[in-house]
Amino acid sequence: MRIVVLAGGIGGARFLRGLRSAAPEADVTVIGNTGDDIHLFGLKVCPDLDTVMYTLGGGIDEDQGWGRQDESFRVKSELAAYGVGPEWFGLGDRDFATHIVRTQMLGAGYPLSAVTEALCTRWNPGVRLLPMSDDRVETHVAVTLDGERRVIHFQEYWVRLRASVDAEAVVPVGADEAKPAPGVLQALAEADVILLPPSNPVVSIGTILAVPGIREAVASAAAPVVGLSPIVGGAPVRGMADKVLAAVGVESTAAAVARHYGAGLLDGWLVDTADAASAAEVEAAGIRCLAVPLMMTDTGATAAMARAALALAEEVRA
Repeated sequence: MRIVVLAGGIGGARFLRGLRSAAPEADVTVIGNTGDDIHLFGLKVCPDLDTVMYTLGGGIDEDQGWGRQDESFRVKSELAAYGVGPEWFGLGDRDFATHIVRTQMLGAGYPLSAVTEALCTRWNPGVRLLPMSDDRVETHVAVTLDGERRVIHFQEYWVRLRASVDAEAVVPVGADEAKPAPGVLQALAEADVILLPPSNPVVSIGTILAVPGIREAVASAAAPVVGLSPIVGGAPVRGMADKVLAAVGVESTAAAVARHYGAGLLDGWLVDTADAASAAEVEAAGIRCLAVPLMMTDTGATAAMARAALALAEEVRA
């Protein structure tokens, strides 16, 4: 079975771990969000790609869900002593090594897709990890701070501000001129199943779909497309997705997110049992909907979610 997953960071990575457990023989390709990418300290940092790579490769800090386990921060402390920031973004010493290697390879002329493949050689994540594009795309957020409207990098909004102010607009800068990375469109065309995990629908999966050609490839694929709601009981399972959903005029409900993706993209949608009453609303929008437990409390629970998504894919395929 050839499965393609569009994935952001923590939620996408943890879902993928459950998917590998549920379908160990499957050929899984992950199209990773690069809109969160940022240049820090002269280095190219790819938070979502690294979170998938570290999680599936056994190197993630399980408590945080990002960064390396057994991490230290001596380099960050030394940079701060020189007055070099930003201090709000915590790169650990082990993590620095990944970004140094990536930046060196990019500087030598290798595209991000080739660099990602090389980095994964060490981690052996058990999936084929592709960036959505080799071109530079950065998600920016319009906010009002101290009475002044500004546009800031998504990482500053999410990490430094903790989404404490309203997002007035979300813009994937550069996405309209980007091209899908090599292998992305082919993977979608050849897939048996396409899954949208419970990643952020605006700044993770939404940014991937903003690259010209990717949404069209998903919508026109022969494979069934099944998504899992990141909203449970009217609130994000993790993070502050409600803030960016509001910026694009979408309510923080499982049904509203399904309608946001649309019947032209989704064939099936899983909601949590807490939102079972919304299934009829999703079905009325032309999307097959089932209610199952969607809390990724451990790998077993996540594997059960993955199996439910694959079963729904088979149902809508028929």
